[in-house]
Amino acid sequence: MGERVAIITDIHGNSEALKAVLDDIERENISHIYCLGDMVAIGHETNKVMELLFSQENISFVLGNHEESILKIVNGVINDSDDIVQQHHEWIANNLDPKYIESLAMIPKRLEREIAGKKLLFVHYHLFENNRFLPLDTEPTEQKLEKIYENTDIDIVCFGHHHTIHHFKTANRLYVNPGSLGCGHSPLAPYGIIEIGREGQINVQFKEVPYDNTGFLREIERLKFPAYEFVLKNFHGNQHLHL
Repeated sequence: MGERVAIITDIHGNSEALKAVLDDIERENISHIYCLGDMVAIGHETNKVMELLFSQENISFVLGNHEESILKIVNGVINDSDDIVQQHHEWIANNLDPKYIESLAMIPKRLEREIAGKKLLFVHYHLFENNRFLPLDTEPTEQKLEKIYENTDIDIVCFGHHHTIHHFKTANRLYVNPGSLGCGHSPLAPYGIIEIGREGQINVQFKEVPYDNTGFLREIERLKFPAYEFVLKNFHGNQHLHL
């Protein structure tokens, strides 16, 4: 038998979705979990998410753009504009338990691992050579992705950021994004499993785990944090209107 790893990404402050996925992962024969960033923001349950993640023994992390923004604010780098995204990030930063700051600051933007003879790259999103995130491409193709990684020996690129599932295969490598675990227009939390067999065969499984999101959505409406109406509409499909 080969090795099976779980890929989770874009939890976005949704602890109930994360709990459901972690429980499901426990029932799978998983050797390690890779968390691909954007654990925070959009949702409000930052500290609950951090507690759940950092209590896992078999997990590795890469940094997302939202963690990067929160850390800048914590370090005093604050945009003076009235941009609602900045206001939202300031609210998240102000409610972050300080005990998690050091752990977040130590997370790299990329990880490379060899698993069952295959080289895997884990990133929140594709990076420039200076380690900055590339702009989001909402219409990715095999050709575009290959252009980014053509000079690498990576076999499997695992990423997030774009909240939809991606599963591209070229002659050179595989590209996998399991979609946002914590943001969705239905009470389902997605994640991915990559299994690499002894002979190098690769199997990718996308799972959606049902969970109760009613308390999470009602608390967003009660808190009315910056951009909460945009969050409820665009990231959760206004499900709270039908509870």
